[in-house]
Amino acid sequence: MTAPILHGGGISEAARLFGGDPSDWLDLSTGINPCPVAIPEIDPRAWHRLPDKHLEEAARAAASHYYRTGGLLPLPVPGTQAAIQLLPRLAADQKRVAVFGPTYGEYARVLQAAGIIVDFVETADQLTAAHAIAVVVNPNNPTGRLFQSEEILGMAEAMASHGGLLIVDEAFGDLYPETSVAPHVVDNDNLVVFRSFGKFFGLAGLRLGFVVATAAVLEPFRDWLGPWAVSGPALSIAAKLMEGDTQAIAKCILERKAGLDAVLEGAGFEIIGGAGLFALIEHECAHHIHRALCEARILTRRFDYNPSWLRFGLAADENGDRRLAEALQGTSI
Repeated sequence: MTAPILHGGGISEAARLFGGDPSDWLDLSTGINPCPVAIPEIDPRAWHRLPDKHLEEAARAAASHYYRTGGLLPLPVPGTQAAIQLLPRLAADQKRVAVFGPTYGEYARVLQAAGIIVDFVETADQLTAAHAIAVVVNPNNPTGRLFQSEEILGMAEAMASHGGLLIVDEAFGDLYPETSVAPHVVDNDNLVVFRSFGKFFGLAGLRLGFVVATAAVLEPFRDWLGPWAVSGPALSIAAKLMEGDTQAIAKCILERKAGLDAVLEGAGFEIIGGAGLFALIEHECAHHIHRALCEARILTRRFDYNPSWLRFGLAADENGDRRLAEALQGTSI
């Protein structure tokens, strides 16, 4: 059994340790849109019945349009974490996987728990024929490293030369459509793309994601997940929101990110990485800053594997920005 990963969130536990009611806390520990979209009207039957096929078909068609997948219909899954849990099955009897790191820790944890050797790589030339699967998060969490689509497709071609799969996690990719390789999956049997729904739309509690792949990979995923893996209400919401205009959502996120960056830079921090939904700083006193902010009822994301890193998510409004700025002024660093 591998140790659990320290993730963002966990306001209840933070409140238990540092005091206050969870509702009093400012949660900046996650990479989720802090301004969730309005929930569209849902047919009451979606709550009453098992998910009907037409709901899944509508959600898949909307996802195909949104992710520009051509003739491929993405598979709805109960959050991309559910898809990650299935990766050891894709590796089959092969026991070596490459992960571009440092990155989202669940990839290594899940694979290593299944007895698979994980090689952390930084560049495409480190991929070898021994790797049955390679995993790249793009844009990366938490560093924000961003590969262009041509670079990713080159990795897929290199993996295909020995029958390997390339998994591309685009959980934070909504703000970077030009780098997405989802439109290219139809022409690459060994390319698999994971997409998150809840981060961009601010509905992480919905637990919804999509897998984009050709039939040879997609059908095993469907079989492993079993029937009714995604709820009817989740499918209904996705179908309506992904067919709508998302420009206002993106504009709001970018405005909130500008507010966060201004606060961090105003406090004297150098932002060393990040994406639209979070910023990463490096500081020798990161642990002290994290704790001081907790005492001010503000939760950030620290990292066991790099104690000098601290990741900040977005506040919902300028009041949140001011609250963070005032707390940082009192950290005595």
